[in-house]
Amino acid sequence: MFVVSLLIGAVGIYVGARVIVGVGDYDHAIVTALIGSIVWSVVGYVVGWIPLLGPLLALFAYIAVIKFRYPGEWTAAAMIGLVAWVIVLVVLYALAAIGVTGFEAVGVPGFLS
Repeated sequence: MFVVSLLIGAVGIYVGARVIVGVGDYDHAIVTALIGSIVWSVVGYVVGWIPLLGPLLALFAYIAVIKFRYPGEWTAAAMIGLVAWVIVLVVLYALAAIGVTGFEAVGVPGFLS
C-alpha cells in the first residue's frame, strides 16, 4: 500500500511540477514524494498534537521539501503541492470507481479511512 501511495503521490508531484515550473522528471518526483512523506510524518509526530498549529507546521514542512527540490518561489511550491493533492484525489476516485481500491491512501492527508 505504501509503494502504491508513493507512486500515486509522485504522479501528482510530477504533474504539478511540470505544469507550474516546467520540470518533468518522474524519478525526481518519486524521491520528492518519499522525502515529503517522511518529513510530513516526522513533523506530524512531533507537533501534530497541537491543535491547528501542528497540522499547519506539517503542511509547511511538506511544502518546504517541494521548495527545496524544485525551482521557484514558495508560491510555486504551494501550487505544486495543491496540484499534487488534486491529482491524487482524481486518481484515487478513478481507482475506487472501477473497483481496484477503496477511496483511501496511506500518507495522503484527507484520504485515510
